[in-house]
Amino acid sequence: MAWFVVETRYVQEKFGEVRPRHREYLTALAEQGVVAVAGPLDNDIGGLTLYQAQDREELQRLLDADPYHLEGALAERTVREFKPVVGAWVPGT
Repeated sequence: MAWFVVETRYVQEKFGEVRPRHREYLTALAEQGVVAVAGPLDNDIGGLTLYQAQDREELQRLLDADPYHLEGALAERTVREFKPVVGAWVPGT
């Protein structure tokens, strides 16, 4: 399993309408242990989500199923692999 940090920028005219469906989707993923944390950035310009997935292909499938993506509410998305070493939720620290 790998961790990925995903930063998004919203299409300002669309994200508000889609947000309830997006949050419902992420809540379901959080209940499955796929999303560790998610939330909007300051001033609602975008958001940040920490995902755990088998690989980038699985992550891409998850991102492509997000209502923000499906309904055109994303202007930009950046994906970076993240390797947690220290933290309250990191095993063995």
